[in-house]
Amino acid sequence: MNRRILLNCDMGESFGAWKMGDDDLAMPLVDQANLACGFHAGDPLIMQRTVELAVQHGVRVGAHPSYPDLPGFGRRHVACTPQEVTALVLYQLGALEAFCRAAGTQVAYVKPHGALYNDLVRDDALLAAVLDACALYRKGLPLMVLALADNRRELEFADAADVPLMFEAFADRAYLADGQLAPRRLTDAVHKEPQRILDQGLAIARGEPFADIDGRPLQLCADSLCVHGDNPESLAVLRRLRALLDAA
Repeated sequence: MNRRILLNCDMGESFGAWKMGDDDLAMPLVDQANLACGFHAGDPLIMQRTVELAVQHGVRVGAHPSYPDLPGFGRRHVACTPQEVTALVLYQLGALEAFCRAAGTQVAYVKPHGALYNDLVRDDALLAAVLDACALYRKGLPLMVLALADNRRELEFADAADVPLMFEAFADRAYLADGQLAPRRLTDAVHKEPQRILDQGLAIARGEPFADIDGRPLQLCADSLCVHGDNPESLAVLRRLRALLDAA
């Protein structure tokens, strides 16, 4: 098994009195925490507490910027110019960085959220805009993007921007044949059975093929493996994945 693969989880996605996920229990199980920055979820107090929790457990803090879409949890496309996307990513990075500095750490990488994350696969101008935000914010700040069957496009854009990339795969999401995530509007887009999530996660960690949404084999090369924090099976799967990866 490839021990170099990291585990990550989207966290800090509560907002005010509304609670999402169980960050206190999930944080000790992951290597990277993708923290909401206020545009799709998270408020100042949630951001502060989640950064402190990550520092407590030695977890790398990633910014999880989104389109400005609190009502839609960042899962709806918002028509923004590339210049606006660069600015909104920088804005959210700065907000999270303030809490990181106060806790004695820094933002370690950027992973766009929801519709923005998916739009980067299809829109060259938006991909370039987010890469620009990373490059402007801090030299060497990595951008986490979707691991596809072929990531040559992303590598070419990142090389031009002088931004390192991290490639991410998902244990609990169904895939299309080209490695894109199956749209959430499809019935089987999100895996709910713990064993299926675990099997797919282990296959990705081992660099082995697994079944796409149509049952065809798909193989991905990933640096980090995500289990979504809003999946009710997240904790059970994370515990088993963590134990198996650590024992390998």
